[in-house]
Amino acid sequence: MHATTTDTGAALRSRPKLLRDLSSPWHALSNLTPNWFASVMGTGIIANAAVGLPIQVPGVRTAAAAFWSVAVALLMVLTAATVAHWVRYPAFARRHHSDPVIGNFYGALAMAFLTVGIGAVTVGQDWIGRTAAVAMGTVLWGIGTVLGLVVAVALPVLMHRGGHYRADHAFAGWLMPVVSPMVTAAAGAVLMPYAPAGAPRSALLWLCYGCFGFTVIASAIVVPLVVRRLLRGPSWTATMVPTTWIVLGPLGQSITAANGLGATAHLAAPPDTAVTLQRWGVEYGWAVTVAVLMWTAVALVLTARTALATPEGLPYALTWWSFTFPVGTCATGFSAMYKATGAIGFAVLAIVFFLGLVAGWCIAARGTLTRALVSGALLRHPELTERNAQANTLA
Repeated sequence: MHATTTDTGAALRSRPKLLRDLSSPWHALSNLTPNWFASVMGTGIIANAAVGLPIQVPGVRTAAAAFWSVAVALLMVLTAATVAHWVRYPAFARRHHSDPVIGNFYGALAMAFLTVGIGAVTVGQDWIGRTAAVAMGTVLWGIGTVLGLVVAVALPVLMHRGGHYRADHAFAGWLMPVVSPMVTAAAGAVLMPYAPAGAPRSALLWLCYGCFGFTVIASAIVVPLVVRRLLRGPSWTATMVPTTWIVLGPLGQSITAANGLGATAHLAAPPDTAVTLQRWGVEYGWAVTVAVLMWTAVALVLTARTALATPEGLPYALTWWSFTFPVGTCATGFSAMYKATGAIGFAVLAIVFFLGLVAGWCIAARGTLTRALVSGALLRHPELTERNAQANTLA
């Protein structure tokens, strides 16, 4: 009896310090997973897509520059917060790469740098000047490319060793590690006119085509597995359904990259080769357009059916940012096809997908602000939440 009373008294005396520890402001960084960088991608792609639309109305470029500046701010904040997360919560951070879902989203980290880098060159120069914009775009392209290639190679190996690559576990998030090299290819096309002439420019061109090929091959392996699970099950959870839209990422981005590289190939390749690459980019775009439209229908049906299946609608998760970047790559791809072919249909598709991108961004941003940031639901790590509940019970 005496021992029990002593233990209880000690616990009560320690309670104020315990609760102060559990309510530390640092805990807002305790659950900072790589998924958060999808918000940078989704915001930056609005700027990149807007400046390339077939129809430009007054104010669009200014709005695009504003979205790019928001993406820059998000990238800076999340990068600093990620460093702090690793310093303050290394045990949590070291689990990310081995998590069968979260680990795949390290690709978002690389693509965030690449997306902001593209925006620096295409629209950021309106605010910071061409020299600074090209320098910024080049540095971010380099960072994103290195990170992307490391992730594209290392993550699949880690996932395979962990036994996570099983047919009944397949989901579209598996594409995230391998899509990044395709974004490198699209960004390289933007940088091509500013690269030093001669060997550096030629090396950039063929590196980008190499990255292009890597993603096409890897996606050709992953997408059939995703389709197989959709057809045979088991069914995805409601929070995973938005990742269906990720499949549009390699499709739309490959159209963008193929046409961007084809349009700039004459700067680095012999005339005959450049003409061949330009024509091939257009032919590739025509073929992949069919796949884009088919998968868009699939994603729409799955998302709508899931949202209507429960009275509360589609449950919020960071996967809602899948409504943004993949759709944006289709808008940039169709804009590039319109520029190359002059076909009005591509202009219409570019505008429709851009409007879909803006709608998706509004949905994802509102959900993140109201259900994650304001409420703090996603900021605190579940283990800390459990400890807090135990402390309150002890009180």
